[in-house]
Amino acid sequence: MPPAQRPVKQPSKRVRQRNTGLRFAVGYVIVIWAVYLVNLIAFGGNLLYLGIHPLELSGLPFIFTSPLLHGSLEHIISNTIPGAIFAFLVGYSGKRVFWEVTAFVVIVGGLGTWVFGGIGTNHIGASGLVYGWLAYLLVRGFFNRSGSQITLGLTLGFFYSGLIWGVLPGTPGVSWQAHLFGAVGGVIAAMIITSDDPPELAAKREAKQANKQLRR
Repeated sequence: MPPAQRPVKQPSKRVRQRNTGLRFAVGYVIVIWAVYLVNLIAFGGNLLYLGIHPLELSGLPFIFTSPLLHGSLEHIISNTIPGAIFAFLVGYSGKRVFWEVTAFVVIVGGLGTWVFGGIGTNHIGASGLVYGWLAYLLVRGFFNRSGSQITLGLTLGFFYSGLIWGVLPGTPGVSWQAHLFGAVGGVIAAMIITSDDPPELAAKREAKQANKQLRR
């Protein structure tokens, strides 16, 4: 008889969530730094043209490339650590959650900046993503009634309260429009997505849908 095989121990849910969050955090850092270095070394900074040019139809697709571009070392460093932290925390809830939130932030934030960013300007940088992810983390718990996410939001609000000034005009060279509309995208994502709802809330929603179908 063949020897009995030992059961393979599967990682716990918390370990899987942590690993997913880490992959997104590391991936975020690698991507923005790779683009920065390639642009600097191979293109002499010319890729910065792929930022958001408000109200220029030909530049509308650049809302998807703008978050990857940074104009200076100081610029990219300022977005690296907070972006990695927030990417980890959003990614901790799962791959689908991360991509849904990021899509809302990029599209809403990009379109808002494209409309209100000011003709003749060029908006680049991942700070819109940073603000969008943070806004999502701040308010998500109040929409899905998760005590742990409410606690996380309050904690982040305490430590990152100074970022609120970034959504207001006043600092030359800073795209407050990207910050503001990125945050708006994060709040909309928190209101709409359901992929990270707690099991109890998901069960309630399914029960309501089942009752509606029975009444028809």
